[in-house]
Amino acid sequence: MSVEVYFATSNKNKFLEAYEILSEFGVVLKWLRTTKVEIQSDLLDEIARKSALEITQRTGRHVVVEDDGLFIEALKGFPGPYSSFVYRTIGLKGVLKLLEGVKNRAAYFKSVVAYAEPNGFVKTFEGRINGIISLEPRGEEGFGYDPIFIPESYDKTFAELGLKVKNTISHRRRAFENFAKWYIKRYL
Repeated sequence: MSVEVYFATSNKNKFLEAYEILSEFGVVLKWLRTTKVEIQSDLLDEIARKSALEITQRTGRHVVVEDDGLFIEALKGFPGPYSSFVYRTIGLKGVLKLLEGVKNRAAYFKSVVAYAEPNGFVKTFEGRINGIISLEPRGEEGFGYDPIFIPESYDKTFAELGLKVKNTISHRRRAFENFAKWYIKRYL
């Protein structure tokens, strides 16, 4: 017996990415355009878990929430769970300025998908992709940090590779695939 799963996000791009991924597994995802209360934490897992529980209790629906971050090695993991705030405040140029003259440009994107049910059940799923930070923004597709993140085994940024390629290798894909495999066993 499948249940309706709602992706609670205000970001249409994230919804479309997740919708496409889960469709490949036969999981139908609906968009729940809502704001979420995001606690302050250094742990993506905790942020996603608390947000999913709050939304499922408020709406009475089975929901998934996704939180992700860009972790830059030379900056000791910054911006990490604060990636959205950093992007809104200093943007790509500000992040690149922090890395001026830095040779170690290793970074990774991490995504945590939290699934919650109205009965209080919650489970999280992770995805990660390693890469490096480019010297300047490159590419026109994608959103957020896509123009400065070059995934491992590639020489182009996510924004240069485009959404079609990104959706086959991204941290978000890996987290939603892990969710889909679990969900299929549980409900389908």
